[in-house]
Amino acid sequence: MPNGRNRNSTFDAGDMADWYPPLMIGAEELGTRILQPTLRAEALALLERLTPDAYTTYIAAFLREGERRYGANWRYADIVTVLLELARTLQPAAYLEIGVRRGRSAAAVAKQAPACAIIGFDLWQAGYAGIENPGPDFVRDELRRLGHQGTLELVSGNSHRTVPEYLVSHPNARFDLIVVDGDHSAEGARQDLLDVLPRLNVGGAIVFDDVDHPAHPELRAVWRDIVADRPDMSAWQFDGVGYGVAFALRRHG
Repeated sequence: MPNGRNRNSTFDAGDMADWYPPLMIGAEELGTRILQPTLRAEALALLERLTPDAYTTYIAAFLREGERRYGANWRYADIVTVLLELARTLQPAAYLEIGVRRGRSAAAVAKQAPACAIIGFDLWQAGYAGIENPGPDFVRDELRRLGHQGTLELVSGNSHRTVPEYLVSHPNARFDLIVVDGDHSAEGARQDLLDVLPRLNVGGAIVFDDVDHPAHPELRAVWRDIVADRPDMSAWQFDGVGYGVAFALRRHG
């Protein structure tokens, strides 16, 4: 896994003094890009390439109806639109995801950064959220069809055990992009964030889903306390429509 800064979002002054923190693009600017109608069109096109399920079919219909009612001024973001823009901008070499399910988030990254090394952690719970959860072989097939060329490792089991075990066994592993979308209890989400945040490269991004989910109102405070309020992070959050999503870029080490 790569070490050091994400060169696509940071400035290297060489032998000069670091007058500014190295991050060259902030979360607010990337958030503005994420809300553009062209990105919603990209998200819709990606959903239509994936094997459909009830949720992706619903989201695709939601996107079409939002555009029909409100046009180009409609503001909407979710984990797919966020990851499409972050992966395009950062061009991550290494991506870690907690909560893979059917591979929708990983697909967004693979589409924009096909050579990215991906590692994902999931319990593969049958019938998760009332939808079929086919398991790691299904995810491998989805990413292969999208043209993913990088390495793919999918780890089964509880993230509170498997993620720390992986990080201990890979002490030099660092990531340009991380998604935490697994355990939605306050303590579980907190632990996942604390486990992976030290491995985020300067200039890299961490994404946290469902910050406005009515069944999990505690997640908003978890995100703020663990990530968004840190002085070394540049954070952005979208809520009010859908279940909400947030991300933050590491400004300095």
